[in-house]
Amino acid sequence: MSAPQTASTPGRPPRGRGTTAVSADGSRVHIEVFGPEGRPAVVLAHGWTCSIRFWSAQIEDLAADHRVIAYDQRGHGRTPLPGRSGYSTDALADDLEAVLAATLAPGEQAVFVGHSMGGMALMAAARRPAFREHAAAVLLCSTGSSRLVAEALVVPMRAGRVRTRLTRLVLGARAPLGPVTPLSRRILRYGTMGPGAAPERIARCARIVHACPRVSRVAWSRVLGELDLDADVRELRVPTAVLVGTADRLTPPVQSRALAAALPDCAGLTVLAGTGHMTPVEAPEAVTARIRELAAAHAGPREDAA
Repeated sequence: MSAPQTASTPGRPPRGRGTTAVSADGSRVHIEVFGPEGRPAVVLAHGWTCSIRFWSAQIEDLAADHRVIAYDQRGHGRTPLPGRSGYSTDALADDLEAVLAATLAPGEQAVFVGHSMGGMALMAAARRPAFREHAAAVLLCSTGSSRLVAEALVVPMRAGRVRTRLTRLVLGARAPLGPVTPLSRRILRYGTMGPGAAPERIARCARIVHACPRVSRVAWSRVLGELDLDADVRELRVPTAVLVGTADRLTPPVQSRALAAALPDCAGLTVLAGTGHMTPVEAPEAVTARIRELAAAHAGPREDAA
């Protein structure tokens, strides 16, 4: 049976079939599935402070002829906040395994797409049997595996201890974001989007980011600040493409170049001129096209589709 679809509104994906997975620690993970059964599967993992809505453009396009599986990371969107010990890269991998168990048939292959923290979830799961069973190909968008705070360009000064310390303070700020205002949109654009980002796309990102609970934002900032998944990158043994914008201040191109060099089977590095960190929203056509290329090359329809 196909997932129910309705017409979408700007910034919102078409309505999918909602379900829930239960992770290893008992956390419940909200999932939505779009598109017809039996079609090539695509799994979307969003980034820090985002939600399923972040993928609206990709879902609207891909759901016409793919089965698209999107989920809210713990503490984001409609997935509840975990307990204090529930913030770790292992937890991200556990959640992804739970999503796969709830949505994919045994042996069913999918293209996995991770943006920012979502890409880190895929790296963290690279050794997991469930991921290896289901992964046909991977797209890592605007992400990195280590040294995130040291290499971020959010603070406009020379690299070094002072910049690293200030960046950590900025990214881990406990202050509430409050309502979306013209000032908050300007701040968000500076930190996460390219200088030429369309105003409606900036506003869309602002609404999504401001909806993230403060406790989740702060807790995950600590995890990202200590991230080290370099060894896990080398366990991504399926064709893996990397995509980044030249104006990405959070995970700048140096991060993507390091990923491409470390991957056992790199399927190419795409660099988008003038695009910031929010590539799926800023350059949706380019990101969706890359997903389609990977799906066409590596993920076919299920043999039991009938």
